[in-house]
Amino acid sequence: MTQVDFHFNAPEKLPYVCRLLRKATGQGRKVGVLADQDTCHLLSQALWNLNPTDFVSHCSVRDSTHLLAHSSVIFSSDWAVLTQQSQIDVYLNMNDLAPENLTGVNRLIEVVGPEERDKASARQRWKQYAQLGFQINRFDLAAAGQNQAA
Repeated sequence: MTQVDFHFNAPEKLPYVCRLLRKATGQGRKVGVLADQDTCHLLSQALWNLNPTDFVSHCSVRDSTHLLAHSSVIFSSDWAVLTQQSQIDVYLNMNDLAPENLTGVNRLIEVVGPEERDKASARQRWKQYAQLGFQINRFDLAAAGQNQAA
């Protein structure tokens, strides 16, 4: 069964996602990130700007097979291409819509900012995942007073 983790009220999404990716890859997980091309670029730049000791290896799904094999995070704006990467353990959706065809996806993470537009699209994704019978976990970063990735 697919597990979906919603991280709500992330005050600054990109820095939070960087911490989340650092934590996941530090646990040995390979993460596939679904986002539009601009967001992929911004997130890549943010990861390059982390402290050198916190480096998170990352690449685009369209890079060489050698780079794909040695990167902890793979970015793509194409869900079908991203899910063809069999070595990915967990997926992160940065889009307003839920990915289609979640067959074979064990874990999906959604990061939601405090903006009403972001919350509204997250509510729609939540409903869709619930209708599919997925296990949904909610992490409210504001209520927990968390500044770091859960």
